[in-house]
Amino acid sequence: MSRVVVTGGAGFIGSHVCEALLARGDEVVCLDNLTDAGSAGNLERLEAMPRFTFVKGDIADAATDRDTIAGADAVVNCAAETHVDRSLLTPARFAHTDVFGAATLLEAALEARIGRFVQVSTDEVYGPLAAGEASEDVTPLRPTSPYAASKAGGELVALSFAHTYGLDVRVTRGCNAYGPWQHPEKLIPLMTVRALGGERLPVYGDGLQQREWCYVTDFARGVLTVLDRGERGKAFNIGTGERVPNADVVARILALTGRDAALVEHVIDRPGHDRRYAVDATRLRGLGWRPELDFERGLAETVAWYRAHEQWWRALLDASQEYFERMYARRAETLAPLRSV
Repeated sequence: MSRVVVTGGAGFIGSHVCEALLARGDEVVCLDNLTDAGSAGNLERLEAMPRFTFVKGDIADAATDRDTIAGADAVVNCAAETHVDRSLLTPARFAHTDVFGAATLLEAALEARIGRFVQVSTDEVYGPLAAGEASEDVTPLRPTSPYAASKAGGELVALSFAHTYGLDVRVTRGCNAYGPWQHPEKLIPLMTVRALGGERLPVYGDGLQQREWCYVTDFARGVLTVLDRGERGKAFNIGTGERVPNADVVARILALTGRDAALVEHVIDRPGHDRRYAVDATRLRGLGWRPELDFERGLAETVAWYRAHEQWWRALLDASQEYFERMYARRAETLAPLRSV
């Protein structure tokens, strides 16, 4: 049994990483400051499990980091400001957490002689790709949004600790994760809860932006595979090869919820919206990881979960009204019904 600190463990991916670690018998300490990226509701299922401890705190605070990781065998850094749309409003906040926070946590890990450190990053650090291309683990980084740039900065700092100080740092660059417990500001849950409520579905631009999708439990297993069998100073893509345009994702959600396509309303695209991401996960597959749920089945299970957990997502929607009003002021006519979902 290992003692693993998961920062950002109250977030979507972080909570699933905590759950996977607990399920296999590890002791888990979750460090999270419970901003909009994390939810106290995500902790309820974890706190009911043995060997779980929650610490409220910020990874950008050195004293908190030192106290939390003391005696740990490994650290998995899932803590981050997330969501490209939010980064367009507060880019400095993203840089503070995703770069400075990561550096502060890494300093504490080096001081504590932590045996393994996994920095959880994103495929968005690669930037947009042309049709037929897929980013390899060694592809140069070309982030285009404040979110992607902050994640790239965080992982570059992390890798520098591997090369300069010998800290055993491994990086994951994941495609789009989806599934239960994801904040309803993201594409799949947002479209799902609006469809369930019979509300209009705002699709950016022509909806042909293409993303690669991985069910969150498969994603969490990918992170644990890198934690267990990854190599120091290496990056590992988490990807399934299932690449679907956003418009097709929305159409599938409409079919699963029994709603009409007339609910779809195309709205002004967000600034700098990348058209296509795709990753080559050969290196991770070489460690024995394989996705278990394909997109068709995973999406059906996700929609069913949101149908059954209205109280959870409604609370997050209510708490996010100021954000929706700021982000979509010029699309107010389309998104105003969020209050009545």
